Amino acid sequence: MGNIYLDHGATTPMHPAVIAAMVAEMENNFGNPSSVHAFGRAGKKSLMTARTLIAGSLNAEAEEIIFNSGGTEGDNTALIETALAQQKFGKHIITTSIEHPAVIEPLHYLESLGFEVTYLPVDEKGQITVQQVADNLREDTILVSIMAANNETGNILPISEIGELLVEHQAIFHTDAVQAYGAFDIDVKKQHIDLLSVSAHKFSGPKGVGFLYKNKSVRLPALLKGGQQEEKRRAGTENLPAIVGMAEAVKILTPLEKKNRKHRYQELATKILVELKDAGIDFSLNGDPQHKLPHVLNLYLKGIHRDVLLMRLDLAGVAVSSGSACTAGTIEPSHVLEAMYGHDAPQVDESIRISLGYENTEDEIDQFLEILIAEVQRLKK
Repeated sequence: MGNIYLDHGATTPMHPAVIAAMVAEMENNFGNPSSVHAFGRAGKKSLMTARTLIAGSLNAEAEEIIFNSGGTEGDNTALIETALAQQKFGKHIITTSIEHPAVIEPLHYLESLGFEVTYLPVDEKGQITVQQVADNLREDTILVSIMAANNETGNILPISEIGELLVEHQAIFHTDAVQAYGAFDIDVKKQHIDLLSVSAHKFSGPKGVGFLYKNKSVRLPALLKGGQQEEKRRAGTENLPAIVGMAEAVKILTPLEKKNRKHRYQELATKILVELKDAGIDFSLNGDPQHKLPHVLNLYLKGIHRDVLLMRLDLAGVAVSSGSACTAGTIEPSHVLEAMYGHDAPQVDESIRISLGYENTEDEIDQFLEILIAEVQRLKK
């Protein structure tokens, strides 16, 4: 039996078409897009083609897409530069207690500079309400940052309703869409989103590249200073092969492809839940089953410590996780599950995340379930 990869929430394998597009770009188009000669113009053409394609996927304009190194840079730019630029109008920021570290850490930095951050609590399903945002809005609120979907539970948060709420308010609305982009449709104009962060490696693109959508009406100084790239919005020579690869990954995600993947993930996820129940495994689902990404399952396996189970699954050739890959290798518990259940709740130490990908087969899921059920039963004894 080969290894089984079920940790697509951490990163995804690159699609073969993405690899082919990147190789072709590296072989045939090495010019710097900022150069004025023919080689540079060819590079700029590739850059603009990718920018236009990606903008179209969000109902944005090409000039509103800023290429960067991924979600962390996008979040840092959106939060830090917006706060510093808007501080004359106030220093209050609203976010949630379940954001990715790429959002939480920049906000902690801003707190050290004198900004005030309200962290909205979540209920036991890991959800917030629009009313919570409304209740905490103030005249001096300058920024609201709410993730589109949680990376650990898969919960989809009410960003459309929050965007609508903020239309008449001065606060700029940012959403970390790293886990959500490609899983469901996002329309930045209809949803009134001002800033949106995306990372290519979450949807079969290359690592180290992503983009920040910035509504053209938003004033946002560059986080990185230097050259004139990205219309002076992000200094540094663009990683053209990676950007082309990211655009190819976006091109693959047609409406039909997204629909088919969603249906497939729902089938496989249902199979996992049904077979665990039939095997008598004592478990429950963490998160909101009515509002969640179809490819993410966060399971509380009662009485089974996550670290021991993850080690045994890894030895058996199965890759799952206990939460965000950005906190992997540490002994820190999931801040998302702590926010949902409390610091001392058993769910914090006895939950694993299974995240599916387009290449996973039913046979793989059958093999995974056989291994998982056997290991849980063994550990129970």
